[in-house]
Amino acid sequence: MKIISKGNGIDEDFGYVRIDSWNDEATVKIAEHYKEILKLIGEDVTREGLEKTPVRIAKAVQFMMQGYNSDPAEIIKSALFKEDYKEMVIVKDIDLYSMCEHHMLPFYGKAHVAYIPNEYITGLSKIARVVEAYSRRMQVQERMTMQIRDTIEETLKPLGVAVVIEASHMCMRIRGVQKQNSVTTTSAFTGAFTNAKTREEFIHLIGANLI
Repeated sequence: MKIISKGNGIDEDFGYVRIDSWNDEATVKIAEHYKEILKLIGEDVTREGLEKTPVRIAKAVQFMMQGYNSDPAEIIKSALFKEDYKEMVIVKDIDLYSMCEHHMLPFYGKAHVAYIPNEYITGLSKIARVVEAYSRRMQVQERMTMQIRDTIEETLKPLGVAVVIEASHMCMRIRGVQKQNSVTTTSAFTGAFTNAKTREEFIHLIGANLI
């Protein structure tokens, strides 16, 4: 999606700058659909509190779905460095926010990602950006876990990759079974991490408070 508008909101009272990006044509179309949804659930879309809500939702949806505009493989390739390091590299506690494709409700949590380099490393922030690129889409946690793993595997060609995601799903908390404290954990491993000892070291390290 080509981004053709940017809104810079400056709040002088609180001293912050907000930068949002959206596609004008998509915003209009999405807002129209949400306006109809609000009508169908019995709301008055002309009242003050809802008058601008469809447009606000349209812009928010585009922000939350911005991962479709990213190429995760290119993110990693943009910062490849040759390095003679063959020990575990872990980026843990990466915050993620995504949208369940079954009910379009959020799920959120943390990703823990590790790889063992084989000639090449990538910038640490790129690992977090790969998580962001896949989480900002309509998703299921299981698929996202494998997508992150596979992208790192295919671009870096490391000795092994490990990904663990822990997330809470609003579709379980506020509808259906309504289990408030449930957490879903998914994992995906390749190469050296299929070895029990290496995998156990990774699991230990992501659970340890080292700082």
